[in-house]
Amino acid sequence: MTPALPLSWAVKTDPGLRRSSNEDSFSTRPDIGLFIVADGMGGHVAGEVASRVAVESIAAFIEETAGADPNRTWPFPFEPDLSLEANRLKAAFRLANRRIAAAIADSQDLRGMATTASAVLHGASHSCVAHIGDSRVYVLRGAEFRQLTDDHSWVEEQVRAGALSPAAARQHPWRNVVTRALSGGEDPEIDVVDIAPEPGERYLLCSDGLFGVVPDEKIAELLGDRTAALEEICDRLIEAANAAGGPDNITAMILQVDAG
Repeated sequence: MTPALPLSWAVKTDPGLRRSSNEDSFSTRPDIGLFIVADGMGGHVAGEVASRVAVESIAAFIEETAGADPNRTWPFPFEPDLSLEANRLKAAFRLANRRIAAAIADSQDLRGMATTASAVLHGASHSCVAHIGDSRVYVLRGAEFRQLTDDHSWVEEQVRAGALSPAAARQHPWRNVVTRALSGGEDPEIDVVDIAPEPGERYLLCSDGLFGVVPDEKIAELLGDRTAALEEICDRLIEAANAAGGPDNITAMILQVDAG
């Protein structure tokens, strides 16, 4: 796969200030155009296992299907109304869900584990975002900062319904309740959306340890700094989350679309 436009990227992950372990996982695979962040749930080792299994499984499927039969999404049906990239990502996420189920079946200690996942697959003519859970993908296009994913969480559903404000959602005791995830159950519904990256745009993939405590306005300000290296911006995002209490694991991945 040869992307139409080159990408620069940087990523940083941190356990935060209140967690003894980091259950977030990520992968940067420019060779296949895949970038992914996953936030594991289940406590101690289980969440870390879930996110790692998901990331490794998704990357393996995308690698195996690169340049292959465009309809190859087995064991899942190809959906002709979706792009090739969307079909591949959707199948990869669902396969990861089955791999998590197999891991749970092999070890009772892993029962109850699950993970969110948000990914960008950078294709030759366009790209695709796939998502489940409450990790997020944002885009900064000029001065416009926009969230490309909808959180699958109880509080975000209340925000969309007008029952909670975004500020109240960040403080709500149920803010960590996820309504959809890769958990090893039935094949989950995966949100997919095609995007058309343009030079100068920046994409941010992150876990809720960042946006749960740092307002979007501050994230946009940091992401929009064109004088700092991408690695430095990632550091500053992590620092902002920890300065706000660092209650959870934090992962920030930045993709910058460069001119061809």
